[in-house]
Amino acid sequence: MSASFTGRTVALCVAGGIAAYKAVVVARLLIQAGAKVIPLMTASGARFVGKITLSGVCGEAVIDDMWDPKFSGEAHVAIAERADAIAIVPATADLLARLAQGRADDLVAALCLVARSPIVVAPAMHPRMWQHPATQHNVALLRERLHFVGPVHGAVANGDVGMGRMSEPEAIVAAIGEALGKRDLEGRHVVVSAGPTVEDLDPVRFIGNRSTGKMGFAVAAAASARGARVTLVSGPVSLATPPGVARVDVRSAIDMGDAIDRAMADADALIMAAAVSDYRPRAVDPDKTKKSGDTVTIELVKNPDLLARVGARRGESKHPVLVGFAVETRDLVGYARAKLAQKKVDLVVGNLAAHGFGGDDDEVVIVGATSERPLRGSKRAIADAILDDVVMRLHA
Repeated sequence: MSASFTGRTVALCVAGGIAAYKAVVVARLLIQAGAKVIPLMTASGARFVGKITLSGVCGEAVIDDMWDPKFSGEAHVAIAERADAIAIVPATADLLARLAQGRADDLVAALCLVARSPIVVAPAMHPRMWQHPATQHNVALLRERLHFVGPVHGAVANGDVGMGRMSEPEAIVAAIGEALGKRDLEGRHVVVSAGPTVEDLDPVRFIGNRSTGKMGFAVAAAASARGARVTLVSGPVSLATPPGVARVDVRSAIDMGDAIDRAMADADALIMAAAVSDYRPRAVDPDKTKKSGDTVTIELVKNPDLLARVGARRGESKHPVLVGFAVETRDLVGYARAKLAQKKVDLVVGNLAAHGFGGDDDEVVIVGATSERPLRGSKRAIADAILDDVVMRLHA
């Protein structure tokens, strides 16, 4: 185990499953790696692991009561403020169901609902429980906001074999380290735009584009995980706000520009992942436009170039760091390099429309003044690669 947890605090939540005994090993490994571990238990978790055992390893009393008298306020809020990460070991089918529903009916569920830090869950249950459609539905919901490690294929408590066995402690600790990630944006303010903008024709119709916002949301989540204060300016999308991110919802290009201008007052970086409409209708009909002929002509006027506007204001300064995106259908690097100069930005991330829209993976080229770096992988991995470049420029 190579990850260092020095200076990090992990809230280790033990739920009620036979694999709970492995949580003690997870606690020991975290402490050996330099972490401070806050031990928590659900009521059923205490049936599988003794509090004295867990508190003995962690060096502090197990917390299992939302009304614990040693907390002057609400226990779950106080723990969330202390924890850099939350780990649920094991995560039972019941607890996953309650987390998917946003329940807060015990200390662990309430902690997860109030937490801003990454949450790692290590599922453990009988294979038939894991395969049940209800569990799979809950897991699909939770994958949008939690980090899963396992389960794995193997023998479970009653001797049956299948997918449902909890990952080993070393893998769980590694996943916690990965979820914590770097903290190289601590104290920085990163502004991210995401999703489409839409331009209304009337109260029913609009002009838009196919952006889903997934790339921008991945960047916002990654920046928050790395310690940044993040303002996410988002067009209309159906995505959950990443933990710890301040979200501003907008609709049109003009609205997005106003929101970005407000956020940029103290920003260290702007990552412009939004697909901003180039044009808008000259006039918006206050009533629904009625069908009246075989053709219709809509007069469009040009929207302001939001990133170029920020680049022009920055002038020759290299602060804040500016990153643009170029979605193209051909000559990707050529168009990206042209935008780099036109918009006076530090980086342009180019991707082909066929690869980028809607999926969780992407293929991009990160273009700088003297560099071109092709990348392929998950949007979260690409987000971290972009932030690596941003951090390098901030430190320079």
